[in-house]
Amino acid sequence: MIKCELSIIVPTLREAMNIPILVKEITTALEPVLSDWEIIIIDDNSRDGTIKICDRLSREGAPLKLVVRKNKRGLATAVLDGFAHARAPVFVVMDADLSHPPTSIPLFYKMIQDGAEFVLGSRYIPGGGTDDRWTVYRLLNSKFASLLARDLTSVSDPMSGFFALPRSLWERCENLSPVGYKIGLELIVKGRPRNIKEVPIHFRTRMLGESKLSLRQQLFYLNHLRSLYWYKLKSDKALEE
Repeated sequence: MIKCELSIIVPTLREAMNIPILVKEITTALEPVLSDWEIIIIDDNSRDGTIKICDRLSREGAPLKLVVRKNKRGLATAVLDGFAHARAPVFVVMDADLSHPPTSIPLFYKMIQDGAEFVLGSRYIPGGGTDDRWTVYRLLNSKFASLLARDLTSVSDPMSGFFALPRSLWERCENLSPVGYKIGLELIVKGRPRNIKEVPIHFRTRMLGESKLSLRQQLFYLNHLRSLYWYKLKSDKALEE
């Protein structure tokens, strides 16, 4: 396998309108600092024109790889499939809805190169924030979900889906079984990164397409938390013995 410097994993479901904008923003951010990177789109059979758009972007020279999953669904498992297709020693995971700023990717990459084992884009540290168009309900929902994970990790924004890690962290994780969409939290709990860095980001409100967050996904999150707390309890006991 021919390697590159950085693999950017982007799970998608009906995000065709956002993909060209995202690819352009990533390219603008990375061209001055890296010579060889790849964007891996893991699409859950959207049937919204994603295939045609990715084909066009590839023909135009974008370092883009599309993987269409026809028999699987879910953001977290899509990210893991993206890792399996990635060629680089460093991974970045981000959403396709343009909420995560590609301008932060070079800093994420540098921090991993400098020894960090996990870099997280955070809305809740000084310098970070969310779009003014966020509703009070959505903000409270995010804060409450983060509070529920407080005993699993000390990071300020465990709900963030924008993060970077070295391939080695993923490779040493055992029994990854994420439920729902918070794969970053799963990697922190099961990979036990020794050096976590948080970077302030401004979280933008979606402009195109529709949110995939639903009551069903929130119930998945609660189930995921239950399994992670159980895993941490067993792991902590094993370390004490």
